[in-house]
Order: sequence, then structure tokens, then C-alpha cells
Amino acid sequence: MTKQHSHQHGHDADQVHDHNHNHCIDTALATAETLCLEQGQRLTKVRRRALELIWESHRPLGAYQLLAKLAEEGFNSAPPTVYRALDFLLAAGLIHKVESMNAYLGCAHADRAHKGYFLICDECHNVMEFDYQDIHAALIAKAAKQGFELRAETIELTGLCADCKAQATDAHAVGTSA
Repeated sequence: MTKQHSHQHGHDADQVHDHNHNHCIDTALATAETLCLEQGQRLTKVRRRALELIWESHRPLGAYQLLAKLAEEGFNSAPPTVYRALDFLLAAGLIHKVESMNAYLGCAHADRAHKGYFLICDECHNVMEFDYQDIHAALIAKAAKQGFELRAETIELTGLCADCKAQATDAHAVGTSA
């Protein structure tokens, strides 16, 4: 059965559409296989399943949540196993770490080098990735102007997603009309 629903894509803030959940998982796995082949790396069973579980959740997934899911399926349940898989997936650009949540999210743009920035909903905790290289370029330029060498950046913006904002507006409208 295909998981399909209509919403703002939980990984890519630029896409609002009817969403076939299985398609994005299949695409992520195909991209991972291609990248591993190109880089001479192996997409081991645990790495592959970790990536699948992260994409299946469609929300940031913590390492210990991932560990529990893998253990349920009979994989090695030692934390180093999961952290090695996560480190590999991060280094390959297949996932991102959402620092403020200490959790991992599938990368919607793994087929190209980019910096991921995140919109995090305070209500439903959905996280959407957006990729704007002009922001990255501006940060590097501003840092360089100050004589600062930028080595890492984390941009996570919090607020209300479109669905939660609409629900809040609807709830407010109902409350004021009573």
C-alpha cells in the first residue's frame, strides 16, 4: 500500500504537493546507492536500514530512537553501530543533523552539494529543509569581511508551519466568534 498524503513536504520547504511517501524513500535509497558507488563506499545493511528508517519517520529521528527500531529488527543494538551508520550517512550528505533537536533528517538534496537550513515548527515539530546558496555565500562574505574563517554553520529557524498557523487562525476565529 502506498503511503500518500497532501501536505508541505517534511524535508523540502520549496515543495508543496500531493506526496507519495514511498517514492521519496525509494528516491533516497537510489541516491544513496549511486553516491556510494561513485565514492567507492558500501551501503551496508545497517546503513541502508538506518537511512530507510530516517526517511520513513519523515520527522527528525534521534539516535536512540533509531537504535531501538534497529534492535527490534534484529540489528546490532550497540550505540557505536548506530553512531557509525549516522556518521557515514552524514559524511555522504544523505542526512542532516538538526542540532537543536539532536536528531537526524533525510536530506532532500543529497544528489548535490549544499548547505541545509531548517524551518522547525514549534507546534508539530515538523522540520523542513531549505537550500539557498545565496545565504551561504552571504555568510562567508560577512565572516571574511571581519577576518573570520567560517568552518561550520547551523541555521535553524523556529516558528509555525503553514498547517499549524492555519489551525491557530481557525481556533482564534472560532474563539472570537463565540
